[in-house]
Amino acid sequence: MSEDNRVARRFLDSAVDFVEGDYLPKIERCLEKLTNEQIWWRPNEESNSIGNLILHLCGNARQWIVSGVGSHPDQRNRDAEFEQREQIPREELLRLLRSTLADVKNILHTLDPALVLEPRRIQGHDTGILEAVFHVVEHFSMHAGQIILLTKLLTATDLRFYDFESGVPLERWRSRPSGSI
Repeated sequence: MSEDNRVARRFLDSAVDFVEGDYLPKIERCLEKLTNEQIWWRPNEESNSIGNLILHLCGNARQWIVSGVGSHPDQRNRDAEFEQREQIPREELLRLLRSTLADVKNILHTLDPALVLEPRRIQGHDTGILEAVFHVVEHFSMHAGQIILLTKLLTATDLRFYDFESGVPLERWRSRPSGSI
């Protein structure tokens, strides 16, 4: 494998690690602290609920990675992600999120790293695979932060993502196996 392909492979694997190993467990921790009513609460009509944000993360990742990178049909209805008002239960939202990320992982783990600079047209924009992957990771980071903030506001609790007892911050969200909710 060429050095360029090793770098590309590392980029793709790191993207999966961030989304699946960092953001997903934090979102799971948030959802385990919330009722279905809290998951769908919104401070006003111009704001999104946590439920809407999860639907949006799934739609975005499917459009940009599963469809845009993996060439599967794009069936996204972006407006519906934000218009959803009927409560979808926490367990169903988690299944959707985990399924989406499993599909993303499969696409990125099987992608030939030599293709990361290949052009794509996604959401009406000319882009490339590398940019599409970077976009999804950044997008997950932003909305995971919103979900964390909303959870803290709704529960008034410390989500205990880190253990500081040893003087060095240790990640606590990676110690629990995914799917333990």
